[in-house]
Order: sequence, then C-alpha cells, then structure tokens
Amino acid sequence: MTPISRSGAGRRNLAALICGALAAGALAAAGVTALEPGVAAASSHREAPLISGTPQYDNTDLYAFVSPDKPDTTTIVANWIPFEEPAGGPNFYQFADDAQYDLHVDNNGDALDDIIFRYTFSTQTKNKNTFLYNTGPVTSLTDPDLNITQSYDIDLIKLKKGKAVYKTKVADDIPVAPSDVGKASMPDYAKLRAQAVHKTANGGATFAGQADDPFFADLRVFDLLYGGNLSEVGNDTLKGYNVNTVALQVPNDLIRQSASRPTVGIYSTTQRKNAQGYYTQVSRLGNPLVNEVVNPQKDKDKFNASAPKDDGQFLKNVTNPELPKLIEQIYKIKAPSEPRNDLVDVFLKGVKGLNQEQPYVTPSEMLRLNTSIKPAAHPKRLGVLDGDNAGFPNGRRLTDDVIDSALQVMEGELVGSKNDLGDAVDKNDKGFEKYFPYVAEPTSGSRGALAKGTTSGSDVKNQLGDALQPAGSSGGTDNMMLIVASAASGVAGVLLIGAGLAWWRRRTHHRAY
Repeated sequence: MTPISRSGAGRRNLAALICGALAAGALAAAGVTALEPGVAAASSHREAPLISGTPQYDNTDLYAFVSPDKPDTTTIVANWIPFEEPAGGPNFYQFADDAQYDLHVDNNGDALDDIIFRYTFSTQTKNKNTFLYNTGPVTSLTDPDLNITQSYDIDLIKLKKGKAVYKTKVADDIPVAPSDVGKASMPDYAKLRAQAVHKTANGGATFAGQADDPFFADLRVFDLLYGGNLSEVGNDTLKGYNVNTVALQVPNDLIRQSASRPTVGIYSTTQRKNAQGYYTQVSRLGNPLVNEVVNPQKDKDKFNASAPKDDGQFLKNVTNPELPKLIEQIYKIKAPSEPRNDLVDVFLKGVKGLNQEQPYVTPSEMLRLNTSIKPAAHPKRLGVLDGDNAGFPNGRRLTDDVIDSALQVMEGELVGSKNDLGDAVDKNDKGFEKYFPYVAEPTSGSRGALAKGTTSGSDVKNQLGDALQPAGSSGGTDNMMLIVASAASGVAGVLLIGAGLAWWRRRTHHRAY
C-alpha cells in the first residue's frame, strides 16, 4: 500500500542518486504517517506474510481520480493478483469466488465507511474434460470456445456511523474480461475488453478483467536499497506483468456529501470466506507501499485485517520510520529529525485547502480526493509537487509518479529542503487509454520471441527446434527431407518388428514342449 517512486530525476551525481534511493525508502517509511495515503515506496505486491501466499486476495494498488473525459464522475481502479506472468497457463488468472472485493468511501472524515461498492465473482466451466482455458479462438465473451468464464455482481451498501442501513444491487451477472492467453486464442483482445465494459443505471460504468499492471517502479529497493551502490536503479520491475483489475466510474454526487464538501476518502479491502462461512478481512489498501515499507513484520498482517478508524496503533511506524535510518546506515545520509510530525497532516488528514475533509478529520490511512478539482489538460507526473493539484496526493492517477513524489516529501520537500529525488522510472511501460477503464490492455501470453528460423505470420508445422523453417522458405527442403527420412525409417522399423513378431508366433505355435 505504499507506492514506490519512479522518477529518474536523480541522474545528476552519485550523491543525488543515493539520496533518491534513500529518499524512496525514507518516503515509504516516514511518509505515511500512521500508514496513510500516498508516501511510501512500492505498491502492495506481496507486502505481508499471510497475503503473499494467497494472490487472489492480494490487493496490489488503488487509484482514485476525477475522470478526465467525464469530470462529473470519479473513477476508482483497484488491482489484485500481483506479478501475473502472461503465459502462466493452463490455469490462468481469476478472481476468487469466495471473496468480497470492496471499494470503501468515507465522505465526512470520521474514518468510518459511508458507502461500500462490493464486487463478488462466480466462475463457470463449460467442459471439465479438457485442460484448456479456451478450446479454440475466442471472438466474444459468449464464445463457446471460452471454456472458463467469470461473471460478477455489484452491491451498493450505504452506512451510518459504520453500520449498514441500505443495500441495493447496481450490477448483476456482468462478464469478466478473460486473461489474454495469446494471439492464436484471442486474435482481437481489444474487442473482448470493450465487451466487458458495462454501463450502469446511474450514468457510471464498471469493468473487471485482466490489465497491464499500471504501477511503475524499481523494486530493487528491497535488495538493501538498490544493492548498496545504485548500480541497477532505473529498471521497471513490473514491466510485462499483468494484474486483475476492477474499475468503477460513479457520479461525484453519489459519493460526496455535497458540492460544498467535495472531498472523499477511499480505500479497498478483500474479505475471504472462512471454513465456518464467515467473511474475514485479509487485505487492505489506501496509499501505495504503506504496508511494504512502513510497517514492520510484526504489524503487516495486523494492518491488512484492520480498519482506518484504528490506525492510531500504527502511528509510531510513521513518526519514527525505519527506512531513513537504514539509508543513513548504508549511504551515510543523515535521516530527518524525529518525530516526523511534518508528515501527519499531509498523509493522514489530507492537505489543508486541497483535499482535507472539513470541519474535522480523523487521521487514517486512505486516498483522499477533492472531486471539485477539474482534471488537468496536461497532467504532470509529480502532481501537487509540480503545481498540478489534480494529481497525487490529491487522489492518485494512473500516470502519477508516486514513488518520486513520496521520496521528495520524505526528504523534506515541504519544509524547505528542496530536492529532485527519484528511482529513475518515470512512466509505465505501456500507455494508458483515454477512456474508461483507462488501464492498458494486458501483455499477451504470446509475447515471446519467435522460434528460430521463423518470421511473423509464417505457417510452421510438424517441425522441431533448429529444424523450424517458415513454410516455403529456402533451406527448408533439407530439414524436411531429414524429417521425412526419419519418418520413413520409423515406419520401416515398425514393419520389420511386425514381421519379426509374426514369424516368432508361427514358430512357437508349431513347437512341441
């Protein structure tokens, strides 16, 4: 739940680069005061012992922003299942049937839920007598060749003082976009993606399915802060991996108190059904990388099971963070003075005059978004730090470089210590879309290099290894002759063996014992 910075601005001198790496760590550790929104160093991918073993329930990232093409709405994007290898079949990536995937909204600053959007999924298998995810090319979400499908419902729950008072279904039996198995299986994946976008009755939209992981960062921070010498900084660790995404677009007036009180707090959770049939919260996410870098091992599972109203128990992790001390120990860069009270308002309450809920706000870890601030025509990756108030930490856009922002704030950007720190990863490896659901299409399972001797579009059959040649290409004759000769020898061998067996049977049949 703590973002990892990725700017790359530290390409000046070694000291600045070191500062950047350190800052990234420090950011995560200190910048989340009480494990709160937006200042950490890497999103929640495998961030706690228990959840790392159950990826279907692992919430990796949360985004919330005023929709750039529909500014009267807010879009919430939440991702699950970290590090999806595109070719990871035959059991590709599915939401869990025994989970509740929740998007929470607090619109009055008391750290209690006022609205919950609950996604629940079900899986269908057409043919259980095949190992295949799809049994032929898939051209639509209703294609009979798509063997394993998922669908979902959305419940809207309204609460008062944290207690549910109203519940209604806003979407029912909506198809999920499948994993992108590859070009042969899904020749037009964009078409499948489009079919999975569903318009809701209130003027919003919903989407669930596989997408490219939008988080960009150099996660070598965990190798003792970039290997101790920054020799590998600048590599997007998440490049080429996918996630399972839930995206929801809702009218601003549905989630905020009023136009005069436009700020909302947003976080996401996963509840898993236990053996007794009850749901237990196992994952929680607001700001990026909070649980990865700010919380020590003893608090990680506890944080995932906790609620924002109880975040006071984690305050010391923020005001006295471990990361700056590690940076000082490894790189000899002095850690900021403690306690880090300068971070509390920014990361636990929101920035006054920007996205702090009024007249009072309970410090708690969640993204805070002022829905009255219009989208920027030309978004800046550092958001508020670069004068773009429509960006992080006012919510979080897909393009926001939360790692660099957090690092710079962690190292004192807001208290006079100007710096240009970052992890040298400034943007996602894939461009985002201009329209809902905005996330990029997933990397295809057929992304690998072509077989030796082949070219794109060639028809290569019945050939192996170095013998592969595009159909009709020169040089293929010798290989084919070899294969034909081998096949002929095999057939001859079978015939000889058959003749030998027949002779042996005739002899034994007439032998006297």
